[in-house]
Amino acid sequence: MKIRNLLLFAMISGVMGGWAQIAPDKYYVQFTDKNNSPYSINDPSQFLTQRAIDRRTKQGIAIDEKDIPVNPQYLQGVAEIGVELLNATRWLNGVTVFTTNPDLITQIEALPYVASTRSFLINKSAKNKPFFEVEEMLATEHEHITPSNRGVSTLNYGSAYGQIEQLNGINLHDKGFQGQGMVIGVLDAGFEFADIHPAFDSLFANGQILGTKDFVNPGGNVYTEHYHGKSVLSCMGANLPGEMIGTAPKASYWLLRTEDAPTENFIEEFNWLSGAEYADSVGVDVINSSLSYAGYDMPEWDNTYEDLDGNTAISTQAADIAAAKGILICNSAGNSGDSDFPWNGAPADADSVMSIGAVWLDDTRVYFSSIGPTVDGRIKPTVMACGAGATVASGSDGIDVGGGFGTSFASPIMTGMVTCLWQAFPELNVMALQEVIKQSGSTALNPDNYMGWGIPDFVKASWLITSVNPPKEGNSQLIRMVTPNPFSNQVSVVLNLDKPEVVGFILTTLNGTAVTQRSQRLSPGNNRINLDEVLTDMPSGMYFLRVTTSNKMEVTKLLKN
Repeated sequence: MKIRNLLLFAMISGVMGGWAQIAPDKYYVQFTDKNNSPYSINDPSQFLTQRAIDRRTKQGIAIDEKDIPVNPQYLQGVAEIGVELLNATRWLNGVTVFTTNPDLITQIEALPYVASTRSFLINKSAKNKPFFEVEEMLATEHEHITPSNRGVSTLNYGSAYGQIEQLNGINLHDKGFQGQGMVIGVLDAGFEFADIHPAFDSLFANGQILGTKDFVNPGGNVYTEHYHGKSVLSCMGANLPGEMIGTAPKASYWLLRTEDAPTENFIEEFNWLSGAEYADSVGVDVINSSLSYAGYDMPEWDNTYEDLDGNTAISTQAADIAAAKGILICNSAGNSGDSDFPWNGAPADADSVMSIGAVWLDDTRVYFSSIGPTVDGRIKPTVMACGAGATVASGSDGIDVGGGFGTSFASPIMTGMVTCLWQAFPELNVMALQEVIKQSGSTALNPDNYMGWGIPDFVKASWLITSVNPPKEGNSQLIRMVTPNPFSNQVSVVLNLDKPEVVGFILTTLNGTAVTQRSQRLSPGNNRINLDEVLTDMPSGMYFLRVTTSNKMEVTKLLKN
């Protein structure tokens, strides 16, 4: 069973013959410690760029032992045995290696600083992955949609207008927030023709492509590998006025190949780990990953439903660590929603990852969009964006109008808008940003495991951050007054109701943790409610008060002295 989440175009070319003999030739070596390292957390500039250090400082994140690279003496000792080093991982303290001689692995296991090894059974001549085929077949099954180019904007989005307008993202762009000064890492299967496609001319001309790296074939050229990443990149970075403009056309990008397109092997999660580590070290703010891992060519490596608990899969562990380093991650939910394994794959199961599902441009969920819950009962996906009939770049110079089918495209469409919102409100941390996006969603009143918190409204998210709800006509405003604000140990809320209601009150921290909650039946008209439970003992800082009725939800920001 393959739960994959890549492009939905014409059928890809590839080896269509039978399966070759399978043998292990790639291995993971786990080290025991980081003792006697030449690196120190007191001098992080040895292993992190200044931008990576600044991101931690801004969010109050300390440099810790996970940031310290693998001991170079350990790597040298492994290499001297005769294997090829592939990708070292400082977060898990190990390295992937290549050799066709298993006797060398036995020698490595005898080294005093090696805790264990594990082999990866690599299918060297696989057929095309169902991960790719699912999206590609969907593209052929559905007629291309012609999105409308309605509305007025300072940018000429062409056929991409609808997928941005659906998120109410035009307003952010018109205010000048188009990703300037932000850095996005794109983890994908390759970026074929991205270096010559006209949709990215301005990215290259303005130095917005900061670099590339291939973790599948170290030293390889990502522009000659699979095309999927190019189409994903276009959803964010395209800047071809009149044809297609992405959700973050002024952001800068790192293009990182972690996915080996022809096969589905467990080592790809270690590649994902290495790609995320590298993205961290060079200072990215946001990662887009249009990849999803559950089933493999070798079933013994499958991530079962029980593994999708937010902690077990290697890529999930990596995503959680990346988020702890201050990186926001958007990951495609997957395209298996109509299968016998409909769940979000890894790393979308991580509690710190925004799992992005797919909707049509009419706001209805696409049937293939993967669902939740996680095995521990958490709601997934997180939010939704256009993943059916999306406009994407194709070939060496084409724009595929309405031909993008898959959560692979929903994720970068969301990633770009999240990046622009963060640009507008840089004081927020990762979890606070996620929370306001969720609360701006179309199903925030009743999130579920099909739509999550729904389709975000980025104008509403901006209002939530600035503590004011969007202006409403007449007397429809629910929260009329909050006083005093800032407060010390008590705050009063004045609500206006048009009928008797049971009203819910939830006070949360910026990362969404509930501090106190209660419900109360109130009468029509103005009602003054005093909130004083646990407020005295709360630390100073910013909080969100969410008020819900049977048909309304409003959020306001509170400051505690």
